[in-house]
Amino acid sequence: MLLTVFGSIALDTIRTQRRTVRSSLGGAASFASVSASMFCSTGLVGVVGSDFPARYERTLAGRADLAGLVRAPGRTFRYEGEYDATLSSRRDVSAQLNVLEGFRPELPGQYRKSRFVYLANNDPDQNARLLGQFDRVRFSACDTIAYWIRSKRKSVIRMIGMTDATVINDEEARLLTGEHNLVRCARAIARWGADLVVVKKAEHGALLFHKGEAYPVPGMPVEGVVDPTGAGDSFAGAMMGYLASRGSVSLPRLREAAVRGAVMGSFAVQGYGLAGLLRADRRSVSARLKKYARLSGIRP
Repeated sequence: MLLTVFGSIALDTIRTQRRTVRSSLGGAASFASVSASMFCSTGLVGVVGSDFPARYERTLAGRADLAGLVRAPGRTFRYEGEYDATLSSRRDVSAQLNVLEGFRPELPGQYRKSRFVYLANNDPDQNARLLGQFDRVRFSACDTIAYWIRSKRKSVIRMIGMTDATVINDEEARLLTGEHNLVRCARAIARWGADLVVVKKAEHGALLFHKGEAYPVPGMPVEGVVDPTGAGDSFAGAMMGYLASRGSVSLPRLREAAVRGAVMGSFAVQGYGLAGLLRADRRSVSARLKKYARLSGIRP
């Protein structure tokens, strides 16, 4: 397995001005693993409840290995969010951890040799525990959200120090560090041990902070945006999947990976839940990469 992804698998209720989608397949690890699978073989580690639909399990199995998926008694993690009319601001209505709370992940034997590991948004203590189960990790990255920053800030910082890269959105970078300027945010996170800090800026792309320098990565402009949920997770999954496929984490590779992240994120926002990602294939991804290069002047 080139890449192992660990994190939340959820049943999401998403409200927009145009539509409400209930109990759709979501969760950070779902988006990240489906996105990563476009570039490399991916193993998914996570937990779902007895209420998790079999059709969603088949969907995930079509893109990732599920030897690390646990079905536990109880209810699957559930999230509900509501977007404003512009789709640029989301209000968290509720988050019910359910079987995710207290989950103690155990790696399947075949996953232990993964050289690349992505710890998607999840309990930072669970993430840290899982990371210690791999034999020899070449490159690891983690993400976090406001919920964990507010409830387990020390654990989040500890997790950052255990991994090679931190992927975080702009609002949460500010919350975590207490800084406003994103370069200062990235610099503060780097001091906690991250060699690479990627600050996601939604439709505006991302900022890569590597060895004291900041490199902007433009977003991919698209029409038909209907649901931004999971775009950041898709960005991170694509980055890690591409790096795993190349086996390299040099600065040129990191920038190439970020371009893949921007492109896969652009697919994610064009469908509700995972629908936009699942419609993408190698041909459409290749076409969009060429368009990105033409528009941005950055070679893919």
